[in-house]
Amino acid sequence: MRVRKFGLADATLERSPGQEGDIFAGNVIDQRQGGPITIGYGRYGPNQRLDETMAVDDVMLILEGRISVTSRDGTVTGGPGEFIYMPKGEAVTIVSHEEGALTAYVTYPHWQEARG
Repeated sequence: MRVRKFGLADATLERSPGQEGDIFAGNVIDQRQGGPITIGYGRYGPNQRLDETMAVDDVMLILEGRISVTSRDGTVTGGPGEFIYMPKGEAVTIVSHEEGALTAYVTYPHWQEARG
């Protein structure tokens, strides 16, 4: 891989696999480019909920809006400029608030491969 720059316009946002809500993800770097991690963007409509058992280690950076993540350890809420880390194997509920949210994420390994 070589040094590259990406923005939201470089991501093709698609509905997150296995759900019908107003939640979309778009990778800009993944296994197709040969890198060891996946980097992309997520867009959550207002008041959306996603229940997931993490197949990968996932770091989410909230760019706009707010996101709450509930796990067995409680609930954390992040806003613009804050990170939320979700470890592999953790059962989580991700909820966007009334304004929706725009996020950036980094996963290891590649989430598409881990989901099979």
